[in-house]
Amino acid sequence: MLDKNGIAKRIAREVKDGYFVNLGIGIPTLVANFVREDIEVEFQSENGVLGMGPFPFEGEEDADIINAGKQTITTLPGASFFDSALSFAMIRGKHVDLTILGAMEVSENGDIANWKIPGKMVKGMGGAMDLVASAENIIVAMMHTNKRGASKILKKCTLPITGLGCVKKIVTNLAVLDVTPEGFQLIERAPGVSVEEIKNATEGNLIIKGEIPEMKIA
Repeated sequence: MLDKNGIAKRIAREVKDGYFVNLGIGIPTLVANFVREDIEVEFQSENGVLGMGPFPFEGEEDADIINAGKQTITTLPGASFFDSALSFAMIRGKHVDLTILGAMEVSENGDIANWKIPGKMVKGMGGAMDLVASAENIIVAMMHTNKRGASKILKKCTLPITGLGCVKKIVTNLAVLDVTPEGFQLIERAPGVSVEEIKNATEGNLIIKGEIPEMKIA
């Protein structure tokens, strides 16, 4: 199965030349490290940055340049900084081509829960609800199961919902899944992972058609 970097590498293959991309907190922030060098992509962070680059090397961090998750980042030539009002105008105006989010749960009809676990301290939902309400192309990066081994790919979400019916694709440490009207369609499996393992780790309706190829993440 994949680690977090492996998930980010696979999602980086979904990023196309000329895209404006919003990266959510967690695994999605790693995607900027793996985008092909022969394409031009603008990464946007809702705290007011356009033109994010990979994470800085140790010792080269600038504490004044951070993403929405308070992590230090680099910026590419031509990058710009602006206030949150302009940042959310970009999001609400549908000027972002691809949104990549982390999640705690996704349901088989594309609902996402990614901002709160009842009883646990959270910093707030951030821009999550604006992103899911405005984005037309959402890919979720997440682990397939929780630390207890229970599925996070569900028939119905059990945690507070961030957005309804908005997720298009999910990349986990086990599989790539498309969200369809019939349920989760298995598109690819992680290297060394069997279809049976994915079935056992998925609570929601899993659709399997034909031979399922292994992911290409190189």
